Amino acid sequence: MSRSNGRPEPEVIVNFADGYAYSKGKLEEAFRNGILDKPPVKPPKDSVGPVKREDVDLIVHELEITRSQAEKALHENGGNIVKTLQYLITPPVQ
Repeated sequence: MSRSNGRPEPEVIVNFADGYAYSKGKLEEAFRNGILDKPPVKPPKDSVGPVKREDVDLIVHELEITRSQAEKALHENGGNIVKTLQYLITPPVQ
């Protein structure tokens, strides 16, 4: 901490509109530890590859689910549209 007029510099806390408060000391500590210097972790690539847009559109329009749900279901079923549709319309076993 630097000093001015013999007093330590006050802790700076900023309140943002998102509801979070950020402390100057904690942010500086994050930089010192190198947390922000690390490269971002890339998710592992799926062996399936990208799903077809037409398949996603078909599932979204026919089953009235969100695009993200349709894409997730397609990824889980290897991009196979028939298996995906059967998976989505089959009730879960209890």
